[in-house]
Amino acid sequence: MSTSPASQANGRPQVLIIGCGFGGLEAARELQKTGVDVTIVDKTNHHLFQPLLYQVATAGLAAPSIAAPIRLLFRRQPNITTLLGEVVGIDPAARKVELADGTQLAWDHLIVAAGATDNYFGNDAWEPMAPGLKTLADAFEVRRRVLVSFEAAEIETDPARRRALLTFAVIGAGPTGVEMAGTLSEIAHHTLEGEFRNIDPGSAEVLLIEGGPRVLQAMPESLSQKALEQLQKLGVQVRLNARVTAIDETGLVVSSPFSDGGAGLGSHRIDCGCVIWAAGVAASPLGRLLAAATGAETDRAGRVKVQPDLSLPGRPDISVVGDLAAAMSHAPGKEPKPVPGVSPGAKQMGRAAAANVLRRIAGQPTEPFRYRDYGSLATIGRNSAVVDIGSPFGPLRFSGKLAWLFWLFAHIYFLIGFRNRFVVLMDWASAYWSFQRHARVVADVQAPRKD
Repeated sequence: MSTSPASQANGRPQVLIIGCGFGGLEAARELQKTGVDVTIVDKTNHHLFQPLLYQVATAGLAAPSIAAPIRLLFRRQPNITTLLGEVVGIDPAARKVELADGTQLAWDHLIVAAGATDNYFGNDAWEPMAPGLKTLADAFEVRRRVLVSFEAAEIETDPARRRALLTFAVIGAGPTGVEMAGTLSEIAHHTLEGEFRNIDPGSAEVLLIEGGPRVLQAMPESLSQKALEQLQKLGVQVRLNARVTAIDETGLVVSSPFSDGGAGLGSHRIDCGCVIWAAGVAASPLGRLLAAATGAETDRAGRVKVQPDLSLPGRPDISVVGDLAAAMSHAPGKEPKPVPGVSPGAKQMGRAAAANVLRRIAGQPTEPFRYRDYGSLATIGRNSAVVDIGSPFGPLRFSGKLAWLFWLFAHIYFLIGFRNRFVVLMDWASAYWSFQRHARVVADVQAPRKD
């Protein structure tokens, strides 16, 4: 099958967007109700609000609460077509992409917003034992592993093996790792209380392992320290300056400085029932495919280096946005700065790339991308969060319950759709008063067996 939107008889410019994450979604929104035809191609049929994905993994929210069908989002936009498919080939000379089923799609302007995947830093063999958290499928798998570990511990008679099953390791202390570890501790100490007869869920150990000197390293050191204290108050064991050197089906090996202050590193093994990877991201493999096809350069994480206006060198018809782009912010009168890999950056790049497409069509010069940093925030657990936001009076930095409320309402505000906002608010209110997490149903799981 072959379709060629760029050859349609209506004469309207054809824009192809690959990926409908934050960047792709905002690019499409910028182009709706304009004089162009837009085709969105995505491997899934939904837009995912990734900042709350850990809530699905920890049974706090159901998947539909943080996802919205792409077709639903644009059902009233006749100039936008949505296709389900995976891009496997790019032909810049012909201005076509090829999907896995052989379909070919042509473009006048291409916006690539394929996002990122987990980065195991050359240890891809660890992925089956330590799943990351990038998709709904990842969240379902993490949820399954967490809940099955408690179930397996309930029937385990060997004390050492039972202790291992009740040990959970989260690798990486960025926002996802911190949020995941804090929530796991709350599940063990509150949600599952009184539900088992042979084990005490509150005896579970949650480890947060970080290779750097502090948690949330992108935040100011004062907030990083607050986050550490709040994690420890929740019962999370934080291991800093600790690097994972091996992972297998029953645990992991960690290398860290000797506790007695001696020189060198010491290695020790941790047996655990569930390992979750939150240590880093790498660009989608589509980035290297695009670079090979166009001659563009990539950085160490596989992100494609772009021009100030987010287009590729020598290819003004191709723009790259979001986690796939190694982009710089070009504020007037200031030195260019790298754009962080966060959702606000992806959204702003998506809008900027689409606006530049319209400028090219109108014969106008494009504008360099300028990232506006509105701050960052992370929740640790119940009534615990840290917030760092900008204001006309300088940065506002606070933690604790006020920060948690700010985090809560900020995430509800940015969710897609009124229904999702309402459902999430009700679920969180119920969980706050009852400590319960009702999305604990796991399908197609065999009962645990003792070895």
